[in-house]
Amino acid sequence: MNTIATRGAWPFIAPATILSLLVALVPLIFIVYNSTAGGTSAEAFTTILNRNLFRRALRTTINVSVLASVVSLILGYIVAMHLSRQTPRKRALLMVLVLLPFWTSILVKSYAFTIILGREGIINTFLSWMTGMDVELPLIFNRVGVIIGMTNYLTPLVVFPVLASLLAIDPALYRAAEIMGAKPARVFLTVTLPLSAPGAIAGVLSAGVVSLGFFIVPALLGGRQDLMLANLVDFYTREVLDWNVASAVGVILFFLIAICAVPVMLLRRRQQKGAH
Repeated sequence: MNTIATRGAWPFIAPATILSLLVALVPLIFIVYNSTAGGTSAEAFTTILNRNLFRRALRTTINVSVLASVVSLILGYIVAMHLSRQTPRKRALLMVLVLLPFWTSILVKSYAFTIILGREGIINTFLSWMTGMDVELPLIFNRVGVIIGMTNYLTPLVVFPVLASLLAIDPALYRAAEIMGAKPARVFLTVTLPLSAPGAIAGVLSAGVVSLGFFIVPALLGGRQDLMLANLVDFYTREVLDWNVASAVGVILFFLIAICAVPVMLLRRRQQKGAH
């Protein structure tokens, strides 16, 4: 039945699919072509791989992506747990709040964080008023600011797959565990956590894939030590004006994201098969 429905939908899906492929593939082909100097040389890749700046940006990208994904997983799991315990009506209203980060421009949010996290921002001003001392916590132009900005965007990516896993758990399992004398912590470790693990894994992998390509947040909220690969592309494009090397960095970043995206696709396909 699903196969027949899918085949019947292809005439309607095909135009959008073809347009999406053209929009994505044409620039990608141009970048690959430019990175190899018209398909004749790999000098740009050799140059960039031998530079300390690239290796530092690669380490920073991986470290920031992993840390932001883990923090988003913790916060997203807590939010999803709270939503799963609400009535359907109240849950729908609260999910609107979860979606707010997606409805606001990431550029606008990043500038807002500069006001909130700055040395004379809302947080430091409030702490100074509370303590009666001059508080200037370094919450911006460093790794802390980058993680806060990225987590704000990534957390909803974790909330929804975790929430779907939590809602799929049979309530009878909780009652059975309680009848057997299990405490809340034991119920969570033996029932909730294992059964919601697929959603958590899917959420954290999705967050990791998205975080690899972040540009605006590190540029506005990070410091000199928080240069990521996307920022390195901008550096070689606007500052150095070396389009071949910039394209090579872009190709490397694309393949890094593609490699990380494969587990996400396989896991989601497995979950869909399990649901059917």
